[in-house]
Amino acid sequence: MAETLNIALQILALGWGGIFLVMFIIYLVSLALSRFFPPEGDNA
Repeated sequence: MAETLNIALQILALGWGGIFLVMFIIYLVSLALSRFFPPEGDNA
């Protein structure tokens, strides 16, 4: 039982870690794109 719980928690940590890693990569890409291609004016 304890071994199964340990494996389940490892899989859970890897899953959440992967989600946050992908979100962080998307954030960095969006920052880079906004620096390389800045908005040309306030169209708001």
